[in-house]
Amino acid sequence: MTRPLPSARSLAERRAILLACLAGLLLSGCAGYRLAPTNGLAPGEKSIQLRPFSNLTLEPRLTDALTAQLRREFQRDGTFRLASHEDGDVVVSGAITRYNRHEMSLSPADTLTVRDYRLSLTAQVTARERATGKTLLDQSVTGYALVRVGADLTSTERQALPRLAGDLAKNITALLVDGSW
Repeated sequence: MTRPLPSARSLAERRAILLACLAGLLLSGCAGYRLAPTNGLAPGEKSIQLRPFSNLTLEPRLTDALTAQLRREFQRDGTFRLASHEDGDVVVSGAITRYNRHEMSLSPADTLTVRDYRLSLTAQVTARERATGKTLLDQSVTGYALVRVGADLTSTERQALPRLAGDLAKNITALLVDGSW
């Protein structure tokens, strides 16, 4: 005995129902997921005040770049509110202690010409609770960036400065956000 072939319309209806069921299953699994801080605090429960870091290196413009990137990173993370006009619960300050350039690769045609550098920026970071004066973090933190040398090393480093400061800011933010204090 042979069965009649299903019509094209019933196949399309079955596919649509199957896809709707699959979409419902996938979306229901994501319903309970939410982004939140990893240290047990409610988002924005504590505020943070960022004081400009002092620059102990000979490289100019590091303080402004680091402060801007730190503000951006804390805003992106959302664990702390930025205290811009009032005193924050946590006060972060520090000093930029080291700016280094390390050769990573040389030009194949000329072994004395550097093609890529690894820039590193190190800061001594201190975070204190304003109310108690308790030190939450007192640690040296380093950020890195790779640069390909173009026609002008100074311009190349200036263009890489936001990436370098951004990597340091991410490392500082991670230490403060995920800290066990």
